Amino acid sequence: MTLTNLTPAFLDTDPDIALFRVLRDDGTADPNTDPALPSALLWRGYREMRRLRLIDARMVLLQRQGRIGFYGACTGQEAVPIATGLAVEKDDWVFPALREQSVMLVRGFPLTKFLAQVFGNSGDVLKGRQMPSHHSGREVNQVAWSSCIGPQIPQAVGAAWAMKLKKDKNAAIGFLGDGATSQPDFHSAMNFAGVFNVPCVIVCQNNHWSISVPTERQTASKTIAVKGRAYGVPSVRVDGNDLLAVYKVLADALARAKDGKGPTFVEAVTYRIGAHSTSDDPTRYRSDAEVESWKKKDPLDRLRAYMLHRGLLDAAADAKLEEELTAEIGAAVNEVENLPLPARESIFEDVYAKLPWNLEEQKGELLKLSPAPPHS
Repeated sequence: MTLTNLTPAFLDTDPDIALFRVLRDDGTADPNTDPALPSALLWRGYREMRRLRLIDARMVLLQRQGRIGFYGACTGQEAVPIATGLAVEKDDWVFPALREQSVMLVRGFPLTKFLAQVFGNSGDVLKGRQMPSHHSGREVNQVAWSSCIGPQIPQAVGAAWAMKLKKDKNAAIGFLGDGATSQPDFHSAMNFAGVFNVPCVIVCQNNHWSISVPTERQTASKTIAVKGRAYGVPSVRVDGNDLLAVYKVLADALARAKDGKGPTFVEAVTYRIGAHSTSDDPTRYRSDAEVESWKKKDPLDRLRAYMLHRGLLDAAADAKLEEELTAEIGAAVNEVENLPLPARESIFEDVYAKLPWNLEEQKGELLKLSPAPPHS
């Protein structure tokens, strides 16, 4: 990919100022930018977006019922993680922020194991040690994000640097929100990526709110994408509520990285419809009118309109899909919620190949104690 390939989509020739789009408001696609995705891939993208919307709704409900402790929903931002999951290849590495955990589901990570990381029980591959909803999975090359905003960006760039040194033909993709551009990690990572020309794609989901701080309080730049110019990193601004546009930009950027042409910085312009997390009340800092205006740009509704226009979907098929996905999620929740807590002796595992004597003593003392009572 060269950024000039994207020029016809823009009103001017600066891809870090203008906005790359494919889907039109009437449900059709712009023929000048349409990546012409196969019907099977479109259907898969739509299914994954529908599933994610339903998973998030169910998890928020469980949190309100006290059955899980914390969750950060992706509502309104589904196009970016789902497009990413469709665009990356098996050996690529993903370094998510708060709202990209679902990339691993698209890559084949089992739903039950995904939900077990929310519950933090014995079904969790992380053995309940991670913060809730900080998903990761070695089997799909996805690293957990950090509650300390920003460190996954230099991690992604560092992994890409290792790939370059090893002459691997894969890439790393790292995510951040608009608020993370105020962190030193972002600037260090961008500078390193540009100087060393690493095979990395850095994606900022600009959802307009860094918890309660609006984007205009984060930066005086005309766009976030334009920041890439300072570091010599080719940058592009894309409609983050347009699955086709996001897929096109990310697929081209990943191909560019693997072709030895270095990093790309992507600003995906989107909006967080719901709360920052289940610990947040967005009505305290933004208006209902703003939220309603962005609901009209819902990425799921826009893809649905396109699928209907293409004859790939109808009301009956959509209703059947929702029924199937609801049943799938319900069954997974029932299976996972009934699993026991991680074995208490597991806290001594995974650090030492052979436990030192003092930890062996502590483990023995622990096992002499009565088990802790269940949470219920």
